[in-house]
Amino acid sequence: MSMQDPIADMLTRIRNAQTAGKTFVRIPASKLKFQLGKLLEREGYVGDVKYDGAGIEKKVVIDLKYADGAPVIQRIERISRPGLRQYKTKEAVPTVNAGLGVAVMSTSKGLVVDREARKHGIGGEVLCTVF
Repeated sequence: MSMQDPIADMLTRIRNAQTAGKTFVRIPASKLKFQLGKLLEREGYVGDVKYDGAGIEKKVVIDLKYADGAPVIQRIERISRPGLRQYKTKEAVPTVNAGLGVAVMSTSKGLVVDREARKHGIGGEVLCTVF
């Protein structure tokens, strides 16, 4: 069986691992998943993101962060999905939770968060929101 939406799978694995109180999560590797993990690391939502293994067994390992026993990521949701892509122009870049969260966008400059997209004056596909 093929996976229809690997990004949604990644977000669900992160959500489930945090609910279970795990310290890290292992996700089947891809460049997009690794870049998304690195973006979440840069924004302070997760700890270290690295590759583990080689070839077909290659995984992206994401260390999860907790603050006072509660997960740092309160909510993480997929916005654009294969059945209904969500593209936003530079004027319509979303703001998440009154600026306390981030919207991850796939743009011509690569993966960026909403404030970077506004700064560069670019739009793109809204992959997910995190807060």
